[in-house]
Amino acid sequence: MEAPYPAHWEADVVLADGGTAHVRPIKPADADRLRAFYSRLSDESIYFRFFGPRPRLSDKEVSWFTTVDYVDRVALIATIGTEMVAVIRYDKTGPGEGEVAFLVEDAHQGRGVASVLLEHLAATARERGIERFVADVLPANMKMMGVLRQAGYTAESSFADGVVRMTLDLTPTETSTEVTTAREHRAEARSIARLLAPGSVAVIGASREPGGVGHTVLRNLLAADFSGPVYPVHREVRAMAGVRAYPSVGAIDDQVDLAVVAVPASGVIEVVKECAEKGVHGLVVVSSGFGETGAEGRERQDELARIARAYGLRVVGPNCLGIANTDPAVKLNATLAATVPGRGRVGFFSQSGALGTALLQRVAQRGMGISSFVSAGNRADVSGNDLLQYWEEDASTEVILLYLESLGNPRKFTRLARRLARSKPIVVVKSGGTPAGHSAEALGLPDSAVSSLFSQAGLIRVDDLIQLFDVGQLLAYQPLPAGPRVGLVTNSDALGLLAADACVAAGLEPLPPVNLGAGAGAAAFGTALADRLDSPSVDAVVVIYMPPIPGEDSAVAAELLRVSQDSAKPVLATFQGHLGMHPDLLVGSVPSRGSIPSYAAPEEAVRALEYVVRYARWRAQPSLPPPELPDIDSQRARTLIHHALHQATTTTAPADDAASVSTAPASAASASASSASVASASASSAAARSFFAEPGPPVEADAADVAELLACYGLSVWPAEVVRSPDEAVVAAERLGWPVVLKVAGAEAARRAGTVRLGLAGPDSVRHAHAEFVAQFGEDVELAVQRMAPQPAVPTVVSVTENPAFGPVVSFGLGEVTARLLLDQGFRLAPLTGEDAAGLVRSVRGAPLLFGEYGYPPVAVNALEDLLVRVGRLANDLPEVARLELDQVLVGREGVIILGARATIRTPPGPRPDGGPRRLA
Repeated sequence: MEAPYPAHWEADVVLADGGTAHVRPIKPADADRLRAFYSRLSDESIYFRFFGPRPRLSDKEVSWFTTVDYVDRVALIATIGTEMVAVIRYDKTGPGEGEVAFLVEDAHQGRGVASVLLEHLAATARERGIERFVADVLPANMKMMGVLRQAGYTAESSFADGVVRMTLDLTPTETSTEVTTAREHRAEARSIARLLAPGSVAVIGASREPGGVGHTVLRNLLAADFSGPVYPVHREVRAMAGVRAYPSVGAIDDQVDLAVVAVPASGVIEVVKECAEKGVHGLVVVSSGFGETGAEGRERQDELARIARAYGLRVVGPNCLGIANTDPAVKLNATLAATVPGRGRVGFFSQSGALGTALLQRVAQRGMGISSFVSAGNRADVSGNDLLQYWEEDASTEVILLYLESLGNPRKFTRLARRLARSKPIVVVKSGGTPAGHSAEALGLPDSAVSSLFSQAGLIRVDDLIQLFDVGQLLAYQPLPAGPRVGLVTNSDALGLLAADACVAAGLEPLPPVNLGAGAGAAAFGTALADRLDSPSVDAVVVIYMPPIPGEDSAVAAELLRVSQDSAKPVLATFQGHLGMHPDLLVGSVPSRGSIPSYAAPEEAVRALEYVVRYARWRAQPSLPPPELPDIDSQRARTLIHHALHQATTTTAPADDAASVSTAPASAASASASSASVASASASSAAARSFFAEPGPPVEADAADVAELLACYGLSVWPAEVVRSPDEAVVAAERLGWPVVLKVAGAEAARRAGTVRLGLAGPDSVRHAHAEFVAQFGEDVELAVQRMAPQPAVPTVVSVTENPAFGPVVSFGLGEVTARLLLDQGFRLAPLTGEDAAGLVRSVRGAPLLFGEYGYPPVAVNALEDLLVRVGRLANDLPEVARLELDQVLVGREGVIILGARATIRTPPGPRPDGGPRRLA
């Protein structure tokens, strides 16, 4: 039976201490659960809620509290396992106002349950047209007043008759958003910290058989000298690897923080329940047989995640390699890999369990260290997003390496990455597909778009695993370059020239190589390196040491370290073709800041430097918010959208074309009618606030509505009129003003050559062009007349798509047929900052045509960037706009002109990814 409330009202959430709970609306079937919850409350909690003693709830009260209409009366509960641990509710008391109250079981107070429930109830209330909450609180109830005041909403309070009345304006503010984000960050970071720094570990499914999964994990834990107790769990044996074994996790006398599960897939769910009863904080499920095996395995995987989260556990896996933490105070190797790199400053996340062992071996072979490692496998629960939250707090992690095969919540991922990359570089390999079993939605974007969005967030996306480690070791041990100028020091003329050519190909600026000759020793290399580092014309130095006969290797390495030690410029080396952190180039006995990374060939060193230079340029840009745009009217735009959707859903249409609405270009008359419709729609704006409740099909908006919508954001569409005869075309041209353009109307016309006639200066030329189009496309061709735009100008195309994974995505490209054919487009997430807009314009290969190159006159790029910012703001404000296409946008010397605009709108099915209150995703 379908739930009487939207599906997004249910959510798994992380609490302040890192545990989890499930939030959902209350139901009549929760009557016994409510009674049990009430029986566990202290007298003080009951007194604060009801302003007096109330030993028990009557049947009538239980029925009242559990039966709500999900509109004027809404109640949400938090559950852990099968028990209710908290409840929050509002009852509508007047127009736009609801009275709020909540109760948290005493044993769970202080865990942030009330705060997360208030976030979710506020979101549901806004959907139902509730604009403010009121609460009557006893003065002694400091906890409730603290929850309400610390939510970040605008709050007022008054005192009368011994009661404090608090009023919360539910309009999201910058402060409330910051509060939500900060709480999410702390909670998710703590949940991962509990996994990576456990006080004790149980291995469930350990066996005596060498080579078995459980046996391997147990041996690796013991070999790493884990700092806490390790408990093998086996139903029959009494000891394993010299350690006492237990028949079940419940039989262990002491606390168990982390359980590594290596039992067959069919037995995992039962183990999860046993761990929940024991109070285990987290699970690492290395067992296979889940989503990667097909539909049945996927159902088992979903059940694993659901039950674990319901009981407060986080899960790594299933089908994963495990987790590791090299902190000397922890020394955790809960993986199937016998070789884990030593202590370092790199955090490493891999979704692939199969590749995990090989990846760790490569890191170790290069001499790189890691701070922590997580292999997520099928990623049923713990994801890269969780690790980003943790690594942001982890002082021992300075660089982050990610191997991703899917993105569960891409919008949240890019938000977190954009914040974190300002202080810690993130290098990512993103494969093109999504393996079976991964909890991910299709991104619905070309791979080039994903790269653009990663670049916007400051991510360093590389092509392969070799580049991942090449770039990672440079970032981990050397400073960032201040620019692209590269000094080259070499003892081989040929290798120096190869390095210089590689720099040019990479967009770097090499100085002429300093060739010291084959016999150069430590002193010569030291002098040359010092000279280059001291030069104000050098931002980074690549040293190539490839002597034909080994000789002063250690002396040269020591001199390179000595000279570069206090430099703020990065130094890279091709040191005898060694790949990784050469022992002679280390500061101290292990890699640390100032150690010089070595590459097998100069081209590989230059390629790594190219990525780092690009990242340093992004990081040097100020992190600014999107412009304010005081001249926009977003409220009027929302009213217009809701009215258009209402009109579309109430218009009778054929069954096979229920989403069809007129798309004729705007005329003066239709624009006037549209303005009137906006006024009439204002009366239904309150009802429109509940638009999440009834998602509908997409509809093509009327062109007059699109023009009106753009006008709300300071953008105007160049007037055009559809004509059906030569005489209508001439009349329209007279009205619009000569010269005019006659073109084929419709979304596909701009993508085809020969569909526009420019510069028509009189009636005869208009009639002649009309006749040509009729001969070419037939009598039924739909044509439009438009006044000729000022020339010269560069045609461009701007569009917005509401992507189900990323949210609103703005794309930009040139409007020429060749550019369209080559898919020369750039992409950015909305809303756009001024820097985002500038980067978007310059991201396409045809961008030089806008800046006066190849004989084209320079155009008003600043006006184009302003248009992109405004379109991005529109897209961010209005999730109902499924697609908006401005085709074409002419960019001339004085400004921009929008020649055509089309929009598809629909009632959204729920909040955007990473929108609304906190939830696990």
